[in-house]
Amino acid sequence: MVTISILLGKGMTDSSFRSHLEMGKRHGITRKEIAALLTQAAFYAGWPNAWAGFRIAREVWADSDDASTDKARFQQEMIFPIGEPNEAYAEFFIGNSYIARVSDSQIPFANVTFEPRCRNNWHMHKAAEGGGQMLVGVAGRGWYQEEGKPAQEILPGTVIHIPANVKHWHGAQADSWFAHLAFEVPGEGSSNEWLEPVTDEEYDKLP
Repeated sequence: MVTISILLGKGMTDSSFRSHLEMGKRHGITRKEIAALLTQAAFYAGWPNAWAGFRIAREVWADSDDASTDKARFQQEMIFPIGEPNEAYAEFFIGNSYIARVSDSQIPFANVTFEPRCRNNWHMHKAAEGGGQMLVGVAGRGWYQEEGKPAQEILPGTVIHIPANVKHWHGAQADSWFAHLAFEVPGEGSSNEWLEPVTDEEYDKLP
């Protein structure tokens, strides 16, 4: 794991990097562990190096999954786990979503997966100072929209910075599964305010 981190930091995401990933997998590194390692390293090695590492790791760990369903095939498109049904927030989503907590310390973040057409309600990340959220597209195709602005497509590697107190929603496109990392930006007096759903009429106007 140390060698993998060093190679990623030096930008050496070549055949030697793949070889060390394969060796790590044989020695017991799990999909969840390599995802956590690469994500932590991304903040020091840079996201371009990390995305190259994610792509190779996804290929190395792909054969460990049953791909008999659309959900399982989508899992093979990314190194982060899909996680469990997002039951705690299901009332604020249209369609099925899943959540996998990647980190609960330093900067808390999770991988959130949406089935096709699934989206969350309009909402705001409220804060008196600081706060907000950052999204990083992981796999599939999704949407992000702020109130009064056109919807923006999210693809793997797309970074969305959401200021505090801005009304918005995000979710999957109609014909694609979608996953993003959701980073909680620290702030004073932070809270989430869930608002009205994104109606089918609104959603179906998207390209």
